[in-house]
Amino acid sequence: MPVISVRIPQMGEGLQEARLVGFLKNPGDKVRRDDPLYQMETDKAVMDVESPYDGTLVEWTADEGKVLPIGTEIAKMEVADGVREMAAGHGPTPKPAAAEAEPVASASVIVEKGPVRNAQVPPRTRRILKEKGLLDQAHLIPAAGSKLMPVDVERYLAGPTTAPAAATEPPKTLKTTAEFDEFELPKRQQTLAYRLARGSQLCVPGTIMVRCRWDAIETAREAIKEKGGGPSAFTMMAWCVVRAMADHPKFRSTMPNETTLRTYKGANVGIAVALPGDELVTAVVPNADGLSWQDFAQAARAQIEKARDGNDQATEATTLSITNMAAFGLHDAVPVVVSPSVATLFLGEAFWHPVAKMGGYDFVRMVNLSLTFDHRVINGVGAANFLNAVKHNIETFKTPE
Repeated sequence: MPVISVRIPQMGEGLQEARLVGFLKNPGDKVRRDDPLYQMETDKAVMDVESPYDGTLVEWTADEGKVLPIGTEIAKMEVADGVREMAAGHGPTPKPAAAEAEPVASASVIVEKGPVRNAQVPPRTRRILKEKGLLDQAHLIPAAGSKLMPVDVERYLAGPTTAPAAATEPPKTLKTTAEFDEFELPKRQQTLAYRLARGSQLCVPGTIMVRCRWDAIETAREAIKEKGGGPSAFTMMAWCVVRAMADHPKFRSTMPNETTLRTYKGANVGIAVALPGDELVTAVVPNADGLSWQDFAQAARAQIEKARDGNDQATEATTLSITNMAAFGLHDAVPVVVSPSVATLFLGEAFWHPVAKMGGYDFVRMVNLSLTFDHRVINGVGAANFLNAVKHNIETFKTPE
């Protein structure tokens, strides 16, 4: 029985590559056509890819976690006689042949052994050559660099006796250390890198910033601490973001294709969680706007703990993420949007800020909020209205009963 290739099919308009998430069958398994065979992740979602043939899976020929071009062979299957391999998307783009290295001109070499190109003779040099009647001899004049300069022409006219004296000491040669270490990125970082790369291909980012008073949050936090603990100041801030998402549907939306806007009925808010080794995962509180304050605080804590165990929870419905860099002493940043989200909100460290009053200044606690958004989905006014809503919620925050 013949053995033919199974290739990654085209999974979306304009999609050039996708990440292989995992295998759903083992070598030796009998497979029916349209059975789920493996999983791929695009910028939109993780999807099951179905088998294009009836047959027996012989082997997998690609590695889990790799980003592969559409049309790449992923497996081999044994099929019935007469079954032909199906065309699937396009194959990997062939690498262009290495261009031949162009010689670099060095000191006291002839610029060119033929007609001189304009790129090698600057306009002022060409003017001097024309005045001296040497334009047709330019290729015979030695140049000290990659271009023929007026000083080279003057040196040529003066003759060899005026050539610059040789350096008394040869220039020192700096040695480059070519040693390096190379290792494979962790799977979670590969996933994040893939999402970032896809996001940069699709997202048209815009960033706006606002300064926000923080004293209402700190007052509420102190009151909770006196009662024995409770949610953090960041959890309170995240609750303010969720309330704003409920009133601004664009921040609960994605673009599954270039002409469609998909708006989710619930606010699925992401929270960036740092792991040891500079890894990053996302905790997600699904349908957060449908929760009470107490339920939201408990859910956020539980989801963050799962993320700290390495459980990345981001899905295609996670439309906005919050990144909190206050613990690292950062006041400002320009966050990036991680596909398929449409926005990322940065929270900086609280700081004292002077506010003018009659006869002097008061000092109040402030934070900076930076919002990067996908301009394909959200325009500047909509982003500003959302960020001001978050600001208002923070500045008027009171712990819900």
